[in-house]
Amino acid sequence: MNAGKIEALEKIIGYVFKNKELVKEALTHSSFANERNINKIKCNERLEFLGDAVLELVSSEYLFQKYPDVPEGELTKIRASLVCEPALAACAKKLQVGDLIFLGKGEDASGGRNKASIISDAMEAIIGAVYLDSGLEVVRQFIIANILDVDEELFRDHKSGLQEFVQAKNLGNISYEIVGETGPEHKKEFEVRVLIAGSEKGRGCGKNKKAAEQMAAFCAYKKYREEYGE
Repeated sequence: MNAGKIEALEKIIGYVFKNKELVKEALTHSSFANERNINKIKCNERLEFLGDAVLELVSSEYLFQKYPDVPEGELTKIRASLVCEPALAACAKKLQVGDLIFLGKGEDASGGRNKASIISDAMEAIIGAVYLDSGLEVVRQFIIANILDVDEELFRDHKSGLQEFVQAKNLGNISYEIVGETGPEHKKEFEVRVLIAGSEKGRGCGKNKKAAEQMAAFCAYKKYREEYGE
């Protein structure tokens, strides 16, 4: 395996693994291991499983401590939006994780390095690897710095704010579309995208359609404000 990818990841995330086998495993997609049919090559699915649990614990504790007056229902919505697949994929893209994953040739050729499912799973696997390598405190710092560093904007009515902004700038009509539903009936998670003048401007996740729309609007509104310097 390419040691350069391992070193690159360590440099990007600012952490040097004591056990290099963990980072190799975290970066190895099942297509790579299956294509080579070598039992010694481990894919990142087990680390992803562990990382998902660690991420839920750290994000729950972080939001609980940071927002002592926010009710449980709202904390659950915020956590869901922060750690859902699109959010983790965005973090992975920022860290260029897709470029570092060991993929099978077929998956690579079909654009696997940019697939949200693959790179978000890799992020969770990296979290699991850091946890095993150095424990909860180190991985907590990594998660907070890269995923959970949110601000009070999360609690505003972003749909109204986006609507006012778009109308003021005459940017076109706004519409929201459900693009995905996961989980059992009693515990569904929705993914919604917001379209402005027919073009996608943001995505968000939530335990119901309204919450997901708010997070999609938040993403779009934030992008527009940065673009217009407001």
